[in-house]
Amino acid sequence: MHGDIMRDELREKCGVFGFFGAGHDAARVTFFGLFALQHRGQEGSGICASDGTTLSCHKGAGLVSQVYTEEDMQRLPGHIALGHNRYSTSRGVTDHTLAEVQPFMSRSGKLALAHNGNLPSVVALQTFLKEKGVDADGSNDSKLMHLAIEYYLDQGLSLPEAVERAYPLFTGAFSLLVMDRTTLIAVRDACGMRPLSMGKLDGAYVFASETCALETVGVEVYWDVGPGEMLVVTEKGATQKQLAPPTPKFDVFEFVYFARPDSVLLDRSVYQVRWDLGKELAEEAPIEADIVVPVPETAIPSAIGYAKCTGVPLEMALCKNRYIHRTFIEPDQHTREQGVGLKLTPQRSLLFGKRVILIDDSIVRGTTSKQIIKLLFDAGAREVHFLVASPPVRFPDFYGIDTPEQRYLIGAQHSVPDIERFLGATSLHYLSVDGLVRATGVPRSTLSLSAFTGEYPIDIGERRAEVSYDVFHEDTPSSSRE
Repeated sequence: MHGDIMRDELREKCGVFGFFGAGHDAARVTFFGLFALQHRGQEGSGICASDGTTLSCHKGAGLVSQVYTEEDMQRLPGHIALGHNRYSTSRGVTDHTLAEVQPFMSRSGKLALAHNGNLPSVVALQTFLKEKGVDADGSNDSKLMHLAIEYYLDQGLSLPEAVERAYPLFTGAFSLLVMDRTTLIAVRDACGMRPLSMGKLDGAYVFASETCALETVGVEVYWDVGPGEMLVVTEKGATQKQLAPPTPKFDVFEFVYFARPDSVLLDRSVYQVRWDLGKELAEEAPIEADIVVPVPETAIPSAIGYAKCTGVPLEMALCKNRYIHRTFIEPDQHTREQGVGLKLTPQRSLLFGKRVILIDDSIVRGTTSKQIIKLLFDAGAREVHFLVASPPVRFPDFYGIDTPEQRYLIGAQHSVPDIERFLGATSLHYLSVDGLVRATGVPRSTLSLSAFTGEYPIDIGERRAEVSYDVFHEDTPSSSRE
């Protein structure tokens, strides 16, 4: 969608899927895995496959269903494959963005790489490649990792040896899938910041950013690739090696927003965690109202949890256009002014004269939330109490989430009462950090809460200059306690 309308949201940068299984059509299975991971990226998609002797690749701009044809699948033969969905932007498709669509494959056709995450500092990689005489000008973090592994391959190392040697240069968050003609490797950073799971299917090994993709292709039993772990799959089977001591710091925003509700993260149902976010909200901010209304889709489980715990009826009073995806057609002035109306339509019969509890998963800039609240009032709502199933987003992310600069994060620049006035809500209530952690059901020490607290578990290096701690603190009271 046009940036003026849709940029007020956080975006996961990508999703990965990998497959190794003799006798299987790996690229075809990978296609359906990527289809299940479409929510993690809509700008581009790619698949690389190997039949044991030749590496083939196809990628393009658009949704998974737009990028591949049956003819494309037939040009990707083999029993090994990895795939990648790239995140959406508002810039449109250009030669530059097409060049960034993964997987990256070396010109020699001996190596392919797909990356979910982000390296906030690439100084170590750039310094290493420069010292080795490798031209890396203009390369992003994923390409730099690819070049480092390729360098070691050129020195005669095997793929597992090359990945292990390059691993210390990867200073950031990464869930990687790497393959050559005969081997598929999965590896995560020591914090396990971004998700990566694996399972087995008819003797094949399957990897995916989320378990929903594993279940889509028929995997019934799965587990996480561990933080700092490397799994190597060849025709002889799978072997494991720990490349770094695990220091788990899983990104909590996967629970809050990014993951599909039917996925399992850290052995916890994403749906159940979001339901429990609503339960925590009900305990922290009980409000007398007539109906609870979720902002579809990710806030629906939290709204159900809140309604169940408070007894306030749930109504789907905002109807989402499920066929809004990415488009580069500029809207006319009138359509642009309608803003969020392209995505959401209020049901007036459910809203007129009602005291409404509106629940969303997060607030970024606040402009979309403001538009939604206005939609409800325009549809006849008497009160609109806005409840957010996460704390204020006050810090930018450097680990694989496309966040605006900190100066554009409304939670970093304004107090809760000021945000409430800007949004035009009857009241505004954020979930506390403690409530968020309780809902996940995992120890706080194993989570990354950097977007809320500014505590970055992986050194962000030169990006530290982009962060200010002169923000409103997490103990800022919600307006209900003023």
